[in-house]
Amino acid sequence: MNRFTIELLFHIIGIGSSSGLFLKDNSLYVIGDNSSYFYEYELKSSALKRYALSEYPAENIMKKLKPDFEAMTFYGDSFYLFGSGSTENRTKMVQLNSTTKERISVLDLSALYKNMQVLAGLNTENFNIEGVVRTGDTWYFFNRGNGNTGRNIVFTVHGKDLTGNTKITFAELKLPEIRGIQASFTDAIEVGDKFYFLAAAENTNSTYNDGEVLGSIIGCIDVKTMKVVFTKEISDRHKFEGLTLQHNSGNELSFLLCEDNDSDQLGADIYLLSLELADNYRY
Repeated sequence: MNRFTIELLFHIIGIGSSSGLFLKDNSLYVIGDNSSYFYEYELKSSALKRYALSEYPAENIMKKLKPDFEAMTFYGDSFYLFGSGSTENRTKMVQLNSTTKERISVLDLSALYKNMQVLAGLNTENFNIEGVVRTGDTWYFFNRGNGNTGRNIVFTVHGKDLTGNTKITFAELKLPEIRGIQASFTDAIEVGDKFYFLAAAENTNSTYNDGEVLGSIIGCIDVKTMKVVFTKEISDRHKFEGLTLQHNSGNELSFLLCEDNDSDQLGADIYLLSLELADNYRY
């Protein structure tokens, strides 16, 4: 049995609809799905810095216009931020230098996202990337199955190239239900030879429209077999959308989580999740 505790750790004023985070050194880096800023929250000083992701950055961007940055991963000396692909204007990837926070590149992933949809037989209404992990030359994209077909899929992109001219494979995973609604991916990270992921249940069959939040789970996937190892419900009312590792003691993992409040309020709640691992899952 994987026991857990969860608690509200702190509140960051100035960030709305937080959708991804990454802990590095003494700073917590955050993205919001309705913002074109990249945020750095210094843990010791509680200072919040903003870095522009576009020429005319803004917060609380109108839903139909927002870039919808839903996924973030870190590799080498760069942050990679990804639009969800759920509409035509949500297909950008921004690469940032981790030291200067300057934009290294901005890439349109339309071709890659389209190839994923064709390969898996997904229409645009069921495509919604919410988590990305990079391991070496391989990328893993987590499709949130909150469309009407409910398909949670992990796409594996083999090679550095993300322009669409690359080999793609995929695995479809079955996630548990919360109060009769299937949970769907909201973020994922790599820990050792496992992926740890968040998934939320929302009473809607649309990747665009929000619904009643029914809760969230944390789960684990074996990278080699691409099978779900375990899942654990951690809330019956929160939609957790961001996950980063805080500490790995071998028999316990601690994560920081952020919650998408689906509103225009510029405030982000950060939670601490401690997960005690069963003997056969320990590092």
